[in-house]
Amino acid sequence: MPERYTVAIRELPCNERPRERLQHYGASVLSTAELLAIQLRIGTQERSALGLAELLLSHFEGLRGIANASIEQLSRVKGIGPVKAVEIAAAFELGKRLAALSEEAKPVIHSPQDVANLLLPELRDVKKEHFKAILLDTKNQVLKIVTVSVGTLDSSLVHPREVYKDAILASAASLIVAHNHPSGDPTPSAEDKRVTQRLAEAGQIVGIDLLDHIIIGDNRWVSLKERGLL
Repeated sequence: MPERYTVAIRELPCNERPRERLQHYGASVLSTAELLAIQLRIGTQERSALGLAELLLSHFEGLRGIANASIEQLSRVKGIGPVKAVEIAAAFELGKRLAALSEEAKPVIHSPQDVANLLLPELRDVKKEHFKAILLDTKNQVLKIVTVSVGTLDSSLVHPREVYKDAILASAASLIVAHNHPSGDPTPSAEDKRVTQRLAEAGQIVGIDLLDHIIIGDNRWVSLKERGLL
């Protein structure tokens, strides 16, 4: 079977080369094959680095197959060899360790102070109100932080449907909502109290408890739970 001919990456226009595309647009815009080609660096006479990447993905039926392949299995693919196989295995091992670290490093919420520590750096200086939902698992570990709305807080913007939609998709056990007061004064307004009550009632219906509503000001914060408003 004749070898597939692929154009060398250096022969591609600059804006089509994987390395240059990553530098200009970020890694997220690159395909899996392009990211793998950057790791491979160079190809062979028959295949470019991108062609080799596509061959690997096809041979091992996707990225997971490559990640689980041994160095010996990787080396048997024409154009890879032991050196590239070791480099590929090392890159995937780093990815596995990062994933494990991310799992261990999930923040755990024990108190309103933990919420403030998590969000103060982001929210204390923004000029508009940002309303966020912190989705928690059964151990109060943070599953996800979602921005529900940006703008003046009112019940039309912060609808229970929008708040609980992501919580349901994430199978959250509970959630905490938080927003900032650009004025710097975290004192709850009448609208803050109305929104909190509405969300708490919705949480009872869907079975996802609203644990607290934190309002963040200028290096200050208020817990509506602690104030007996929830």
